[in-house]
Amino acid sequence: MNKYKPTKDNKFDDRLIMLTGATGYVGGRLLKILEHRGYCVRCMARRPDILTSKVSTSTQVVEGNVLDINSLQVALKGVRVAYYLIHSMSSEGSFEEIDRKAAHNFGEVAKAAGVERIIYLGGLGNDEDDLSPHLRSRQEVGNILRQSGIPLVEFRASIVIGSGSLSFQLIRSLVERLPIMITPKWVQVAAQPIAIEDLIEYLEAALFVPDSGCRVYEIGGADQVSYADIMRIYGSCRNIAVRMIPIPFLSPHISSLWLGLITPLYARIGRKLIQSIVHPTVVCDESALKAFNIQPMGVDDAIRRAIDNEDKEFAETRWSDSISSSGKMFSWFGVSFGSRLVDSRTIKVNMPPKFIFKPIQRIGGNTGWYAWNWLWQLRGFIDLLVGGVGMRRGRAHFETLRVGDTVDFWRVEELDPNHLLRLIAEMKMPGRAWLEFEVVGDDFSSTIHQTAIFDPVGLLGLIYWYALYPLHQLVFAGMLRGIADKALSSNTNLQQMSPLKSDTS
Repeated sequence: MNKYKPTKDNKFDDRLIMLTGATGYVGGRLLKILEHRGYCVRCMARRPDILTSKVSTSTQVVEGNVLDINSLQVALKGVRVAYYLIHSMSSEGSFEEIDRKAAHNFGEVAKAAGVERIIYLGGLGNDEDDLSPHLRSRQEVGNILRQSGIPLVEFRASIVIGSGSLSFQLIRSLVERLPIMITPKWVQVAAQPIAIEDLIEYLEAALFVPDSGCRVYEIGGADQVSYADIMRIYGSCRNIAVRMIPIPFLSPHISSLWLGLITPLYARIGRKLIQSIVHPTVVCDESALKAFNIQPMGVDDAIRRAIDNEDKEFAETRWSDSISSSGKMFSWFGVSFGSRLVDSRTIKVNMPPKFIFKPIQRIGGNTGWYAWNWLWQLRGFIDLLVGGVGMRRGRAHFETLRVGDTVDFWRVEELDPNHLLRLIAEMKMPGRAWLEFEVVGDDFSSTIHQTAIFDPVGLLGLIYWYALYPLHQLVFAGMLRGIADKALSSNTNLQQMSPLKSDTS
């Protein structure tokens, strides 16, 4: 079979594509690609208000529910290709019955609306095995959609690796938080993880497969590994030793409760996920490699890309967007983004940003840190004792900074004059740390957002962060107040000096 790849010549132009599940992980990633490529997209969501602010102006958002035939008829009107990325695993009650009814409704209404193709993402698993309810339901949904008579491109995938994916969060939490893991049998079961980038590429390429009825494609990455292997690879990428003690009698129920304590999963989702994990999910039919011009990456590359993408997503995030902008000092401690922990505070000052930013730009060196300088000096001394740079580097210039300059045991990572200063730590610690100052405002008032970010490595990193919490309350709160007071006092001095200069002249 020839391989098909998206090009300008075979692009769908103005043919309307329906995307369901756009508020989910895979659907959200696919939406960005479809918009970037310029496709005509309509998203169906039960809560359109949640999605509207996240889509481009050219994307349609309609209210709809696969369990409501009337709303489906409106949503699918004029649609030629539909992505079915819906499942009910997080719902209470019988998710199998809900998925069954949803697929039946969607297939019937899509047929009546003239939809020419459905693209569906299901799960890998041998039909002859006694599959878990989740995997069994995924494959049953594919069968129901085929019964509609609409040509169906069904992808069956294993674990999805990407920043923010459920499997990646599970792996990361276990490795980062447990120096020694008691592992049940399911961590040795074979899987074939696929990177989110490769999965999205397959989903887009399905738009251009020649119409040959219904096809099932098993897709996966370049490696067949176990969950234990994935955890070791993640640990290697993060320089964390992974130690496991196998315990064969841990049931899926007990494992799910345990995961609920250690990871972001809650027990109901954890139980359904583990019930699926106990079955091998590897590619047995490699027809997808022949049909598509896609060479999936291996697990090592997928994990490294997930970590790198998490860094980029974090860099693009402004924690101040979710923090009170009132005049009171506000603390946001312990919020996590991926593996990162955040302490963010804000204070409002009745001065323009250009005056507020001056003391921020002078921070460190001989100026000091505006509060509890002896604690900063003590931290620098401890850093010297363990082989770090300490506080002896100071800063190159009293008043100006450039990207790459040193500020005691920090280095300037980003600088936007009168608006943003981000420092990255170079002291010895079990993780990575940043200190960010952002100033927003107008000619009359400004708000300073001060954010400390820590990316802990392993359990030692978490202990380090939480052990310093009492000092954070003193140092970070005092520093923010000190910056505001310094800006106010400097401006007062300038106002007092200004008439003298005028008289002299």
